[in-house]
Amino acid sequence: MSNPAQDDISPGMVLLLAAATGLIVANLYYAQTLVGPISAATGLSPQAAGLIVTLTQIGYTLGLLFVVPLGDLLENRRLIVGGLLFTSAMLVLAAFSTSAWMFLTAALGIGLGSVAAQIIVPFAAHLSKEATRGHTVGKVVSGLLLGIMLARPAASLIADWSNWHVVFGGAAAVVLAVALVLRAKLPLRAPAAKIAYPALMASLWHLFLRTPLLRRRAAYHAGLFGAFSLFWTVTPLMLAGPQFHLSQTGIAIFALVGMAGAVASPIAGRLADAGHTLMATAAALALGVIGFALPMVAPQLPGLRNVALAMLVLASIVLDMGVAANLVLGQRAIFTLGAEVRSRLNGVYFALFFAGGALGSALGGWMYATHGWHATLLTGMAFPALALLYWLTEYAGHVSTLKAEVKA
Repeated sequence: MSNPAQDDISPGMVLLLAAATGLIVANLYYAQTLVGPISAATGLSPQAAGLIVTLTQIGYTLGLLFVVPLGDLLENRRLIVGGLLFTSAMLVLAAFSTSAWMFLTAALGIGLGSVAAQIIVPFAAHLSKEATRGHTVGKVVSGLLLGIMLARPAASLIADWSNWHVVFGGAAAVVLAVALVLRAKLPLRAPAAKIAYPALMASLWHLFLRTPLLRRRAAYHAGLFGAFSLFWTVTPLMLAGPQFHLSQTGIAIFALVGMAGAVASPIAGRLADAGHTLMATAAALALGVIGFALPMVAPQLPGLRNVALAMLVLASIVLDMGVAANLVLGQRAIFTLGAEVRSRLNGVYFALFFAGGALGSALGGWMYATHGWHATLLTGMAFPALALLYWLTEYAGHVSTLKAEVKA
């Protein structure tokens, strides 16, 4: 808990932490629109191209499980800066990769080190007064979402202007700069908990077992994030293919338009504040299903290419809206569960839904290469559809509770 007498976090610090999380988490997404040129340059087969994204997400998942919980144990500034220095080194390895194994090793390391962003979010909560904590965390998470949305178009534009090696070399320099700035600006924060690392790791399993809300919110977002990862792994390949013939700049513009989906974040926050989390979650999951239904009904005739492209753009916006809204709903819910375990809750939550993302990207690349576009869309639709079916069990329980209250 924060000391009530402490000064509140400054607007400048909030801006710094929001920008830092956005720049850090962007490292997970640069490769999504560059799967084609990276796989061609490193000799990856079309069936294995999804591994470029999948290994980054696996690395991130491992970091969320084994590194982020250390935020409840070790001095936070040192942990963040160390993670960023490691990430910068892995980005340099990616930039100079000439073979598949080199790039995939770098991708795993980039994911592992980029979990520094998820140590910053609870750090921001710690620096805030109780009365402003939710507002502060919301702003920092907004920076994170902006980094996710901007990474794809930025990577495409830079790659079109130069090549994909420059994307990762530039990212290495940016992350190193962020590490130096945070080292200079962040205060020291040593957690009060005195617990051995094995006990800390064991507590993750206990939190998972004893926190139904955590399990449910993670399952919902695993469905949406799996669909999101599948879509953004495969769609750039489709856009660059014979139907659309888009350049990397064209793909960047496509991804920029998809950023419009971020408008759902504040709307979801207001709905949650008003007590409508249950129905807002259903709406977010339904948007995920609709995002894959739209391109399935798009016309495939050559003369209607622009109509098909417009429907694909709309699909990206709708899907991004669902993902952005559900992330806000989920984090708002789990951050009410206890300040002393906030880093661990955050780590478990992100690890679980990033596992869904890794599955989505791997499955998407394989489905697209072996079964084509429509089979891939059906696979993507299945992720949020299954989550929506799971949501029905929560809705049924809610209705039963209301009926019992009426009878009482």
